Amino acid sequence: MEAMNMSETARLILDLRARGWNDTEIVNHILYIVTGEDAYKAKEKAD
Repeated sequence: MEAMNMSETARLILDLRARGWNDTEIVNHILYIVTGEDAYKAKEKAD
């Protein structure tokens, strides 16, 4: 898999913000993808 460049990364972050994700959720999601550590895995949101 090819690494994302800065423009692709910025578009991803902006899209997630537009979908209502906060910065902590975005960072934790990226860390989960990169590290695979469960500590960063998204938690279920209460309705």
